[in-house]
Amino acid sequence: MSLGSIASRRRFLHQTFAFSATSVLMGPLAACGSGIVSDITDNSAHLLMLGDWGAAGDHSDQNKVAAAMQTYVKAGGVNTEALLMLGDNFYSTLGSVSSSRWITQFENMYPSTVFNCPAYAIPGNHDYISDNGVVRFNVELDYAARGNTRWTMPSQFYRFTFPQKDPVLTIIALDSNIPYPGGSPQSGVFGSMTDDQRLAQLEWLTTELEKPLATPFLAVMGHHPLYSDGSHGDNSSLIRDWDALLRKHNVHLYLAGHDHDLQHLEFEGHPTSFFCSGGGGADLYNLKTSPANRGPYAQKVLGFSHLEATSEQLTMRHIDSTGTIVHAFTKNLDNKVTIIT
Repeated sequence: MSLGSIASRRRFLHQTFAFSATSVLMGPLAACGSGIVSDITDNSAHLLMLGDWGAAGDHSDQNKVAAAMQTYVKAGGVNTEALLMLGDNFYSTLGSVSSSRWITQFENMYPSTVFNCPAYAIPGNHDYISDNGVVRFNVELDYAARGNTRWTMPSQFYRFTFPQKDPVLTIIALDSNIPYPGGSPQSGVFGSMTDDQRLAQLEWLTTELEKPLATPFLAVMGHHPLYSDGSHGDNSSLIRDWDALLRKHNVHLYLAGHDHDLQHLEFEGHPTSFFCSGGGGADLYNLKTSPANRGPYAQKVLGFSHLEATSEQLTMRHIDSTGTIVHAFTKNLDNKVTIIT
């Protein structure tokens, strides 16, 4: 089926969502438009995520987002049990595992005194750039393999459960840098997998999704969105390879970055909520599609995101660089999405 015919069958069901008149009805979110999260249930687990964060040169925007993350968890008493680093981890020369950028832009930027947890990472398109013959994501793999760091990247694609104790969410981490149809690289200076590597990952993903699920919820994370209202738009290669699998296996969330903004997309009859967190510190991009046409949410804004999970419900929040919660929703096991703000 062509991308056009697939898209023609999809329509954003704005009217089907159950909207809450006041945020207090939802419990976990104290007040939209503030950075304070209260009434967190005792059995909930928390992770923060961000993509497109390792800006070159001027790190001021990355610093703003990182500072907002620290303030947010301290003010709300959020026990962060994982970070998700959604790709484009380093935008300029990385060099080696001894680069000072590991300290300035990761270890100190997201300090262990605040985030004493694994930081699960995947490669973005900028991580595929070669510096003097050394591809950046290979350096990232080597840095994780050294140990004594929270940076967690055991391979290009892998599976883990969250939280580590009594997990409620299985996350499959993928390398979304696959060739365009026909086998050509994605664009310009950016490399990508070979077509053989793409097929090997696809076989692995299919096998992993066929395994019995040991947690109530299932998510997939990749740097590139399948669907995006941002400047890059929808990704026909990923839709071709992954969309049917997301549907078949009732994947609750697809987490991505790449477009430098914050987004949440829902489609009629699709079990998956598409959640983009690409505002980690790189230059922002204009939206290509208005969220009024395909949403419920997209905004050109710096920020990060918060996933709260219990065995019965996921709560997703986008937070901007001032610490303000700009969008939030819940998702139940039956895939009912309730917009909080």
